[in-house]
Amino acid sequence: MATFDDLLEEAGAFGRCQRRVFALLCLVALPFAGVYVGTVFQGFTPDHWCRDPAVAERRQACGWSLDKSRSLTVPLVHSSGGPQQSSCEQYEVDWNATELTCDTQELDLSEVPVTECKNGWEYQYEGRNSFVTEFNLVCSDSWFVDMNQSTLNLGFLFGSFAFGFFADRFGRKISLIISSLLNAIAGIALALAPNYVSILVLRAIVGFAAKGGWMSSYVLLTEIVGVEYRRTVGILFQVFFSVGVLILPLLAYFVTDWRWLQVVITLPYILFLSYYWFIPESPRWLISQNKSSKALEITEAMAKENKRKLKSSVTLTDVEGDSSSASLLDLVRTPNMRKHTFILMFNWFTTAVVYQGLIMRVGIAGGNVYIDFLISGLVEFPAAFLILFTIERVGRRIPFASANIVAGAACFITAFIPDHMFWFKTVVVCIGRLGITMAFEMVVFVNTELYPTYIRNLGVSVCSSLCDVGGIVAPFLLYRLAVIWLELPLIIFGVVAFIAGVLVLFLPETRGVPLPETIDEVEFPNSFHPSTQHSESVGSLCV
Repeated sequence: MATFDDLLEEAGAFGRCQRRVFALLCLVALPFAGVYVGTVFQGFTPDHWCRDPAVAERRQACGWSLDKSRSLTVPLVHSSGGPQQSSCEQYEVDWNATELTCDTQELDLSEVPVTECKNGWEYQYEGRNSFVTEFNLVCSDSWFVDMNQSTLNLGFLFGSFAFGFFADRFGRKISLIISSLLNAIAGIALALAPNYVSILVLRAIVGFAAKGGWMSSYVLLTEIVGVEYRRTVGILFQVFFSVGVLILPLLAYFVTDWRWLQVVITLPYILFLSYYWFIPESPRWLISQNKSSKALEITEAMAKENKRKLKSSVTLTDVEGDSSSASLLDLVRTPNMRKHTFILMFNWFTTAVVYQGLIMRVGIAGGNVYIDFLISGLVEFPAAFLILFTIERVGRRIPFASANIVAGAACFITAFIPDHMFWFKTVVVCIGRLGITMAFEMVVFVNTELYPTYIRNLGVSVCSSLCDVGGIVAPFLLYRLAVIWLELPLIIFGVVAFIAGVLVLFLPETRGVPLPETIDEVEFPNSFHPSTQHSESVGSLCV
């Protein structure tokens, strides 16, 4: 009786077939970056102020600058950065009833009463259009912008569970096709949305579908390669997300309308529908569904493409199925399981909050959003190579903890760097972005290595759901706290990332340790793997 891993070695652990499928599935990660962080450009809030129709008309007639007309419209207010022109108040003056001429010099308006904006807003956005400028989501309505990213993450949350079940029940390939179809329909509908409520609903649907496609691609990819390649292809798959992050500001720079940018982000999902004919179903999943003959047929096709040949007589046995006795209580019933679950859930939450927070902060930091986003996106690439270089030499725990602690320290330091030291501030925040990206990529496979086989999928699903909860919280933390002090969110990010890093030190080291099959192996690792005794010394402090 042969397992699928035995058969895969004969067919080729990472041959021409797997490399082709790897290349196709990695393309799914590119538009996912646009879905995940596209709101930085689609929902960009530019510098804005109250519109006074009389002053705007006079500006056109007299050729005044925006600064000139703005000084006649809005008062100065005090903020954490010092005095600045108000975005939400205007002078209560009827300029049509005054003798305002083109030659009017500076006026003393300090004693003039002020009021809320009455005639909408003007935006300094140079011909560009975001949904913020289209629907005037500023001042008292600015919290609707927070909702945009939060509803996306709400869709992610439900998509994780729904497509997790769907992929286990009906297959990885069909899940990818269904998610691509749903994403294509919802994405185009989003570009045509007539009002902001419909935008929020469609953003949730896009999140629901996009997360399903991402998960299905990741699982399918790791299931068709040999054991020694799984971790590498999983990390490289996430690198393509970083490539998408790098491409996004270039697209946003040339596609100036948020609706057309949405169309561009959505178009690849239409192309992914063709994957029905180009990628195979996961043989591992077929085996778990007692469809060994179909699994063998697909494996033989893979072997043929890899220029290999299977043995003439092969019988597959199913060792991949999950136990029907798996329960949520198993995640917290015993001391080590409870410790692992708590630490991993906190780390999933933290990585989502800090990662999304640092990305969305680019849109409110006051620099060139395109250049700043491009620079911060570039620093994601070393993260994958640092992981690949360290995890088999140093282990998992130290790089994972260090990544969180470095990210936390960078956030905290950045908050106290003066604004005039712009480049130094940019460098430090990029170091934080590098650290949290590394932590984000590591939490995925560390999560899989700490749970026994029969509840591994359940453990990853439950813990990773905190990532989506963190994504729901992140916009409110960033935008609402930034109103108080622009750097206050960085203080919060720094604290939670540092705590997450310290907690990781209480996890066991899993380098060179076989994946646990039972809870007893998790609770009493020294009895099963005596060589891990030293690496467990810190983790045992929390038992």
